[in-house]
Amino acid sequence: MPVNKKENRLIVVKPFLKWAGSKRQLLSRFIDLYPLKLKEGKIKNYYEPFLGSGAVFFDIIQRYQVDNAFLYDVNEDLVLTYQVVQSKVAKLIDILHEHSNRYGALSHTKRIAYFYEQRDLFNLQRLQRNVYRHESRQLQRAAQFIFLNRTCFNGLFRVNSKGAFNTPAGDYANPSICDETNLQAVSNLLSKATIRKAEFTEVIKDIKPNGFIYFDPPYRPLTITANFTAYSKSSFTDVQQQELAATYQLLHKKKLALMLSNSDTRDGFFDELYRDFFIKRIPAKRLINADASKRGAINEIVITNYAV
Repeated sequence: MPVNKKENRLIVVKPFLKWAGSKRQLLSRFIDLYPLKLKEGKIKNYYEPFLGSGAVFFDIIQRYQVDNAFLYDVNEDLVLTYQVVQSKVAKLIDILHEHSNRYGALSHTKRIAYFYEQRDLFNLQRLQRNVYRHESRQLQRAAQFIFLNRTCFNGLFRVNSKGAFNTPAGDYANPSICDETNLQAVSNLLSKATIRKAEFTEVIKDIKPNGFIYFDPPYRPLTITANFTAYSKSSFTDVQQQELAATYQLLHKKKLALMLSNSDTRDGFFDELYRDFFIKRIPAKRLINADASKRGAINEIVITNYAV
């Protein structure tokens, strides 16, 4: 892949999942915030410890000359789904076509019933032994995950304190359950990736020279009542935000390029935590509020350990 110093490479492959907090809307702004060494082709190893939809990974892997990617998340089903797309995409596509055909043939009422039937199965099966070990079960579970993601409310992955997926059904006329062309292209890009279930601190074990790490943790709530951090059954509290800042400091000492996003809570919390680094505020849109009138413009912060 040639170096693209003019930033004009055509970005063809897009995330195959919808995800709350996805950075897809901010990618045009992020181009100016990526490290210069990445743009010069000098960074060969990319790390993303909070994977989600992988929007930044897909942007970077297509835009720049990166040899290896290391992708992590604590959500076991998310990680499994990426691994299945990476290594078993043809079989996965067959199962997704089955879901798409069944769902598409149903009336609106029966579609809702089918969604909740699949959600119940998804939650029941996570308690079974070896659900993540056998290929047939891996394929079925990854297909369920994608189906639920494409048909639930706003693509919002949310679990309760017991780890059960509890997002309600969405209201879509023609959801894209199986984008075969994009899934095959995603699988090709993931051939450069090591994907595993891990806490963000695990990134330290895989560090190589010439690395760039992008952190996109569950965001700190803007208000006391806006406390959506439940991508897994463990919430991401201020204690974890502080642990992340300590990890950021440690990796900075190892001479890696670092970039981190979070909400602009306007109380000085992140300004203090990252006072030794560069902090920028950029406008974004709130996209997951159930009330469409509250999905307005807000600021996010981007923290780097290099000047931009």
